[in-house]
Amino acid sequence: MATSIHLASPLSYTHREGQVHRYMHLNHWKKDILYFSVHFQSKKFSFKLYSMPHRTISHPTSLRCFTTNCSEELHGCHEKDFVSSGVSAPNDLQRSNILLDSSSNPIHDKNYFERELQDFFIEVKTMLKKGDINGTIDLLQANYEAVKEQMDAGVKGMEQAAILDIIALGYMGIGDFKLVEYMLNMLNEIVSGVKNGEPLLDSVLMHMGSMYAALGKLEEALLAYRRSHEILEIIFGKQSPFLIVPLLGMAKVFGSIGRTKKAVEVYDRALNILETSRGAESEDVVLPLFGLGNLLIKEGKASDAESSFKRILSIYTKLYGENDGRVGMAMCFLAHAMCAKGDVDEAIRLYRNGLQVIKHSKYMDLDDDIMEKMRIDLAELLHVAGREHEGRRLLEECLLISEKYKGNEHPSSVTHLLNLATSYSHSKNFVEAERLLRTSLRIMLKTVDPDDQSITVPMLHLAVTLYHLKQDEEAELLALEAIRIREKAFGEESLPVGEALDCLASIQSRSRKDDGEVLAILKRVLSIQEKELGHESEDVMITLKKVLFYLDKLGKKDESLPLQRRLSMLRTKNKQYVQS
Repeated sequence: MATSIHLASPLSYTHREGQVHRYMHLNHWKKDILYFSVHFQSKKFSFKLYSMPHRTISHPTSLRCFTTNCSEELHGCHEKDFVSSGVSAPNDLQRSNILLDSSSNPIHDKNYFERELQDFFIEVKTMLKKGDINGTIDLLQANYEAVKEQMDAGVKGMEQAAILDIIALGYMGIGDFKLVEYMLNMLNEIVSGVKNGEPLLDSVLMHMGSMYAALGKLEEALLAYRRSHEILEIIFGKQSPFLIVPLLGMAKVFGSIGRTKKAVEVYDRALNILETSRGAESEDVVLPLFGLGNLLIKEGKASDAESSFKRILSIYTKLYGENDGRVGMAMCFLAHAMCAKGDVDEAIRLYRNGLQVIKHSKYMDLDDDIMEKMRIDLAELLHVAGREHEGRRLLEECLLISEKYKGNEHPSSVTHLLNLATSYSHSKNFVEAERLLRTSLRIMLKTVDPDDQSITVPMLHLAVTLYHLKQDEEAELLALEAIRIREKAFGEESLPVGEALDCLASIQSRSRKDDGEVLAILKRVLSIQEKELGHESEDVMITLKKVLFYLDKLGKKDESLPLQRRLSMLRTKNKQYVQS
């Protein structure tokens, strides 16, 4: 059992001791809110740390409200504004807050109605920001019932669509994606029958595109963005900055569905429009540059991405000076590109300088999730560079900040405890790793149900650590419990179960278990990996080696010969792939 440990995003954790991957999903963490993670082109870099949850800034226009101000169009509402903290508040909903109450809101007055929409949008956003989830739901539900009543009466126009749009955005902020999908179906029914000249249609379509994209319905997102783009192009012309929002939405979707060339073309068009109308050094060009840079990194073109992020850094430096927080952020963006190139030393320098500028400028709070994510990225890089002591100090700082702002043994501290345990395990200090892991497991048991699958992450961490401490009996019990929980949560043939089984097989291989039992576990792991990862994956190759070892040990040559030929073919293919 190897000792290197990989930690990944809040939703998927990878720990390789024989290619064991682990998954966690803490209830207080949101889905699909990744910022960026350290990535290297070179295979020799393998140390990976947990990422804290954070808001993406690669598509900050998804909450565009109804406005004709182009600056607001470009920068939108910060997505953080649409995040709830889970705090409930008393129900103080007033009937006057219902937009379609015809007794108080004459919707035939266009300007009045748009002001009401804006007020409604702001109210929902403010309530979510304060964490008033119950109040927000009451407000959204009351307006939904009023809209539904009119739609049932046969009134299905842009007024109804505009209100449903804000209601859907509200539920998006709450995280009720089933309701969001239901609202989108209602919206689609309305807008499909509305002509392109209708007021507010372009805004609603852009929101629909953003929400469809967040739900993974990329084709639907592309259709909504395209129609919004067509409307704005007819109204304002092909070179108008008003086109930037749908263009960036389309580019993001094209990149997500693998149409990289088309995505780059759309980003380039957005840049051309902004450079022509605003100037090459305008702050407005940052958004398409950032999207383009991220796409290029994803496609393995780190040098081209580096140019985009250097340009962002230059723009912010000229506009705001070297000590502005935006400059610090730009340094961290550039560090991300240097990570992708494998230039660890330069990435570390940029991250250090960027974080220092952000801190001194007080651009964001120390406990901000994005700030925390960048500290973890830097800690990870320091471990990769062999500067483990420095990396560990940074991880300890993350834990101290979490405890200071959120209290001791807050659920968010689990991430930092796991990262510190990983660091100590990497340095062979398994005693300290055990202490940290027991603490993290205790915190989680106080936070979630005993059968919640997220508990299996520190549980399997601890099993591995106990294995290294030669406490095989407890390690085996923990692995078995993790398997039971994951089977219940994911199904018996799921990848998380296969990964926990692989861990169990490693433990049992030393505890003198029957070789036939261990072989049966490994065969089950192999079957799961073939189904979930493909018959030619690297994980399958590693498990094949283990299966062959036990087949040979048990003298089952008839079974081993075809597997040996298969493994040989996979090795040849993998070697050719690496050389190419």
